[in-house]
Amino acid sequence: MKRSQYKWNLPSEITSRLGSESWGAQRAIFEADHLLLILHAPPKTDGNEREHEIFLRLPQGKWLHKGIDHGDHGLTKFMEDYRLLYNDLENRFEKVSSIDSLFAIIDSLIPLARSSNNMKQALQTAREALGNDAFLIDMRDRSVDIARGFELLLADARLSLEFRLARSSEIQARAAEVGNRAQHKLNILAAIAFPLMSVSAVFGMNLQSGLENKPFLVFWLVFLGGLSLGLFVKSWVSATPGPEKKSKPPKR
Repeated sequence: MKRSQYKWNLPSEITSRLGSESWGAQRAIFEADHLLLILHAPPKTDGNEREHEIFLRLPQGKWLHKGIDHGDHGLTKFMEDYRLLYNDLENRFEKVSSIDSLFAIIDSLIPLARSSNNMKQALQTAREALGNDAFLIDMRDRSVDIARGFELLLADARLSLEFRLARSSEIQARAAEVGNRAQHKLNILAAIAFPLMSVSAVFGMNLQSGLENKPFLVFWLVFLGGLSLGLFVKSWVSATPGPEKKSKPPKR
C-alpha cells in the first residue's frame, strides 16, 4: 500500500516526516511556511480503515484539498459532515426505545468520539503553528464543539444503557421473587396434602384391613393423624435454617 500522491509540491522538510505507506495519524505538520493538515474522514463502524482528508496551506494563505483549489471550502464541508453525523445520532438517541438501539448508537459513537478528539488536537496544533489565522481559529473552535458533543453524547448513551440494564435486572429480580413465593406456597400445600393423600390411598385400596367395621370415630382419628403429620411436614419445609456454627480453630 502506497501513500496517495496529489498534484502539489510539498517541501522536503514535510515529506521527510511522512511515511511511504500511509499519511498516518491525524496531525498537523508545519515546515517551511507550509502547513500540512492530515485528518480522517468520519469513521464507519464496519471496519478499522480510515479515509484520509489531506489539506495544505501555502505560505500566501491559499488552501488546497488533495491537490485541488478551494481547500478552505473542503475543510468547512469536512466539519459539516461531522456535525451532521452528530445531529443524526443525537436525534436517534432522543427517540431510542430499546437496549439494542442503544448498543447500535454507542457502537457508532465510540470511533466518532475518538476520531473527533484527535481532529481537535490536530487543529489546535495547526492554530498554534500559524498564530492568529481567523479561518483556522474558526475551524479549531468548531472541532472543539464537535468533539465535546460526541463525548457528552457518548457519556449520556452509556449512562442510559446502564440505567436500562439496572432496571431490567430489578424487574427480573422482582419476577423471580414472586415466583419463589408462589413456589413456596405450593410446597407448603403439597407438604400438608401429601400425608393425607398417602393415608387416603392406603385406606382406599380394596383390601380388608380390619377397620371396615370399626366405629366412625376411627375415620376422624386417622384423618386427624394425617393432618397432624402434614402440619409437621409443613413446619419442616418452611423452617428457616439457623446460622451455621463456626468451628473453633484447633488449640496449639
